[in-house]
Amino acid sequence: MEDRIASTVREKLADALTMEFPAMTRREAVLPRIPGKAHAVVGMRRAGKTWFLLQCLADRLAAGIARERLVYFNFEDDRLGSLRNDNLGLILEEYYRQFSNFRRRETVTFCFDEIQLVPGWERFVRRVMDSEKVEIFLSGSSARMLSREVATSMRGRAVETLITPFNFREFLNHREVPLPGALVNGRQRSKLVSAFDSYLDMGGFPEALSLSSPRDRVCLLQGYVDAVLFRDVAERHGVGNLVALRAFVRQLLRNPAGALSVSKISADFHSRGIPASKETLLAFLDHLQDAFLVFAVPIFSRSERRRQVNPRKLYLADHGLAAAFSPSSGLDCGHLLENIVACELSRTSREISYYKTREGFEVDFLATSYDGEESLVQVCANLSDEGTRNRELRALECAHKERPSARLLLIYGEDPPPGTKFPSGLQVEPLWKWLSSPQG
Repeated sequence: MEDRIASTVREKLADALTMEFPAMTRREAVLPRIPGKAHAVVGMRRAGKTWFLLQCLADRLAAGIARERLVYFNFEDDRLGSLRNDNLGLILEEYYRQFSNFRRRETVTFCFDEIQLVPGWERFVRRVMDSEKVEIFLSGSSARMLSREVATSMRGRAVETLITPFNFREFLNHREVPLPGALVNGRQRSKLVSAFDSYLDMGGFPEALSLSSPRDRVCLLQGYVDAVLFRDVAERHGVGNLVALRAFVRQLLRNPAGALSVSKISADFHSRGIPASKETLLAFLDHLQDAFLVFAVPIFSRSERRRQVNPRKLYLADHGLAAAFSPSSGLDCGHLLENIVACELSRTSREISYYKTREGFEVDFLATSYDGEESLVQVCANLSDEGTRNRELRALECAHKERPSARLLLIYGEDPPPGTKFPSGLQVEPLWKWLSSPQG
């Protein structure tokens, strides 16, 4: 059996060292520059983790690293079904048998995709990092490669890079629409607005963008959620109450940017004959966040107790998931736009929360950058109504009195009426423009 595995490993290495890196849409994710750590590439299923691994290898090739020192090895192969931890050393031995002059002299980059399929892989990776001159990338679609799992398994030896569905700039790149410069003429603006309308309708999952049929896209995205629900949550955590789990997931996906009250959801479920305690739903929420399907944003407060007792706002990994689980007439455009902004801020900020003033006015986001700069961000679908416009501005003004050093930003969907006046010091931008400019 070991001979058969060794033969398979040799064949896969030969393929890995001769494969051409495919043309791909460039991702903006940046690897942490921390020496001596493995790179754990994590994220929701089908967000593009494997493509990011190949992008990292292609970047090293472009920088002059010899092709032979760039190895992509995917463990999702039926011929490796009997591979055990003590067989993993075959990969290195077969590689260094061919390239003995590299061993402990030149850094070799190994990308191990789906390595979680081999029990005990963590010990192998730690040993290789301690004994060889290597750079290691780890990724996989299983719950065993989720954030907490990697952190526990690697005992501080890995740093994470989160891969999300496409942001708007990546979407533009994928569609070959040039990013705007400082000045945008009328024709460019029309193209960008049209592209944003498509992005709003389709979402950012790479595979979904290749489908012209809305029905096919809905089926695809629903399949993604089912995979998370059954494989990353139910199987991983032994969830037996699948009726409650599915109902809870649907509730979350149909209400992006909504305040989450687990107590109310539990009471509603009981009234519908779905038994699910508050504790059960909180456990489901933790599992879904671990699987990167949703993320929660707390209220801003220095008091941990206040953060805990106030409801969190719930956002989806991609706004396209809301459309896949809601009738089109039931979608709130303002909530979709807010979800898009939340995803963008979560990619580029150290911390985000929502802000409630002492007078009870709410601002959608207080975002803190990695250098400590704060931004108060309000999102509005339509600024044409004077009452809505004044309400949004009043909340920002009150919040700014409490946090005077924060930058003020009002992001909108539909343009305000011509000649609309805004307070000085307030940055007012359409969402398509704000998203198409780098935020971090």
